[in-house]
Amino acid sequence: MENRARRADKVPAVSHLRSPSISHGAISFIWGLFLGAFIWVGSVAVGVSGATAFIIGSVSGFLIFLAVYLYGADEAADQPKRPAAPRR
Repeated sequence: MENRARRADKVPAVSHLRSPSISHGAISFIWGLFLGAFIWVGSVAVGVSGATAFIIGSVSGFLIFLAVYLYGADEAADQPKRPAAPRR
């Protein structure tokens, strides 16, 4: 009985879940594509001709991609120093 109580007090080890690693370029492309399409649809909705709206959406999507790619990355955090390996 005492052994069972000891096991119940321990918390089982749980692995730390992380979000999947997606490259910064892919994220930048998704932002540019989504917002460019949003601008294109919004331009068509307010009465801009289809070809003009497509060009405006494409150019703005590309510029958004560049802006997010160049300025949107988080700076890397400093990694803690690993202790030196003992000499043999």
